[in-house]
Amino acid sequence: MAGKRSSISGIFKNLLDRPGGVNIAPYRKVVREAAGRTVALEDLDLADLAGFCALVRETADRTLGLRPYDVQLMGTLALLDGHVAEMATGEGKTLSGAMAAAGYALQGKKVHVISVNDYLAKRDAEWMAPFYEAMGVSVGYIDQNSTPEQRRAAYAKDVLYGPVSEIGFDVLRDRLATDPGRQIVPPPEVALVDEADSVLVDEARVPLVLAGAADLGTTVPELAALVRTLVRGYHYEIDEQGRNVYLTAKGAAMVENALGVDLYDENEPGTLIEVNLALHAHALLTRDVDYIVRDGKVQLINPSRGRVALLQRWPDGLQAAVEAKEALAPTEKGEVLDQISVQGLIRRYPRVCGMTGTAVAVSEQLGEFYGLKVAVIPPNRPCIRQDAPDRIYPTVPDKTAALVEEIQRVHETGRPILVGTLDVAESEHLAKLLRRRKLEPVVLNAKNDAEEAAIIAQAGQKGAITVSTQMAGRGTDIRLGEGVAELGGLYVIGSGRHASSRLDDQLRGRAGRQGDPGGSVFFVSMEDDLVTQFAPDERPPAADPDGVVRHRRGAYIVAHAQRVAEGVGLEIHRNTWRYTRLLEHQRELVLEWRDKVLHGDAAARALAAADPERWAAMPEDTREETARQIVLYHLDRCWTEHLAYLTDLREGIHLRALGRMSPLDEFHREAVAEYKTLMAEIERRSLESFEAPERELKRPSATWTYMVNDNPFGTEWERLAKRVAGKR
Repeated sequence: MAGKRSSISGIFKNLLDRPGGVNIAPYRKVVREAAGRTVALEDLDLADLAGFCALVRETADRTLGLRPYDVQLMGTLALLDGHVAEMATGEGKTLSGAMAAAGYALQGKKVHVISVNDYLAKRDAEWMAPFYEAMGVSVGYIDQNSTPEQRRAAYAKDVLYGPVSEIGFDVLRDRLATDPGRQIVPPPEVALVDEADSVLVDEARVPLVLAGAADLGTTVPELAALVRTLVRGYHYEIDEQGRNVYLTAKGAAMVENALGVDLYDENEPGTLIEVNLALHAHALLTRDVDYIVRDGKVQLINPSRGRVALLQRWPDGLQAAVEAKEALAPTEKGEVLDQISVQGLIRRYPRVCGMTGTAVAVSEQLGEFYGLKVAVIPPNRPCIRQDAPDRIYPTVPDKTAALVEEIQRVHETGRPILVGTLDVAESEHLAKLLRRRKLEPVVLNAKNDAEEAAIIAQAGQKGAITVSTQMAGRGTDIRLGEGVAELGGLYVIGSGRHASSRLDDQLRGRAGRQGDPGGSVFFVSMEDDLVTQFAPDERPPAADPDGVVRHRRGAYIVAHAQRVAEGVGLEIHRNTWRYTRLLEHQRELVLEWRDKVLHGDAAARALAAADPERWAAMPEDTREETARQIVLYHLDRCWTEHLAYLTDLREGIHLRALGRMSPLDEFHREAVAEYKTLMAEIERRSLESFEAPERELKRPSATWTYMVNDNPFGTEWERLAKRVAGKR
């Protein structure tokens, strides 16, 4: 079998490039050639793609009872060619991914199928297991409850399913291993990313963090109390579009008097930063929108999926400010021992491909940050969903009243309704209004996310009303109940446009799966946050006598606001990567050196050359390991200090704009200069310990992992610097 394994890469290198994707005509040709062919596993030549398609089609049919459609095989070929396959909801992405993973595995490559959460990783690995077994491919999965032994066994399989956070945390834990035998993650080869737009774009800049030396964080209750007394419009203003808040001259004077400090002392920016964090927590972060409080802890809500972001937190300063705002006990914090962004994690893999229902909208980012192209795979059956134009209203109360009327009207026909809301607070408010009308909606939001699959699976039953945040749209099909197709299928209503058109498309895509009937409409107001934040200067047209804004100017303003929001999101992504890619590069260099120490005799040779007498006096059977542990300790210690230095540098770097310097250039200049001293410092400390062996090298007694919602307001420090510069 091994002799028949050959590389598929390069088969379609000459595909025609076009905006949004690649030419899929060659995939159609291969699939047509596969029709009617049979091939046995022992006869498989992976250069014969038609034969491969014929084999996986028959194997999936016999083992899973799922006979792949032609379009699923086309999606598989796109994945094998290293692209992102855009496949609509209900088109069978899970099976396409499994067939592609098997193809890579049969070439001898380790494949990591990377998902957005634990549930999907476990479900898909177990669901596809019979197919993999028949193909001669082993499969495993990890989740946040997996033990080290279970993780080691799962990574040893040909195909591993795992959430992006857990794979990243394992990479970080391996990074601190002091014994080669304790590392569990094999060298990266193939990343097949499920819900690729969510992982590669929405969460790309999220840092995964390994921390140690725990202690309690410090809250700032006095600052929380102080900012609560400030009045918007008098003491502070909010830049709606920039998601920034800043003190007015009167507000700054009040804070300075209350604290007895000069806020704008360039040599002591710490107080200004703490006050600004407290003000951000007070004015820009809203309970049940940006976070919930559960079990006495602040839990962040993932804005792109509406779920609680498990193990995720803001940077320590902002986290402490929100905890102080809610009068909660401070959570533990500690030194950051190492970190890697999701984007940096994915870019480790020599081969990356993925699948999602909404990729074309982010094709620019996929190309810019990962070198990926999008292959748009047509649906197996034409989509007959009826998408109505937006219904636009002057005010939020007008919109809400019309939305409730529409839900009641449609519900009386028995047609199931899925209402997508923008946040937890809105979902609960809408449910309360519906109950006043004797309607019984099922609410799905971050507060009951554990019930997601069960709730969403029932959303297509006759008479069902499901009110959900954006979490409803990933991983679970909504199948129509008996008689529902005759009523028009599932009716999807959006309570407002999202900041990303992809999220709107995902919501619409819950209806009309696999040629089912369905419908969708969005209710929008000229007072929605999207419009007020990203098109604040636009003057909305007047409403018609029935209260609906039908003038085309209204639809233009909403679309314009969404385009601006998407542009802001892209610029935040670019800006974050400009800062983090230097850190990622330095991390790679340090890790390369660390691997030479961990797996070889680099430490022994260096210390023996530095102090031959001391080396000769040491016991031969232990001196090499002693040298290894000394160098590893100081390498890790110096890297931790380097990370802390870069964090502090970045937090204050935008104040350099006061001197008309480029913050990014200044960051790079100082970060590179600091890194150049790193190796010399590691050598100096290692030699010092080598010559004074009685000094204890104490590592953290405990470590833990979490994700950071990095830079949650975009480039606020740049705007802060501009505000300060304008005052002086």
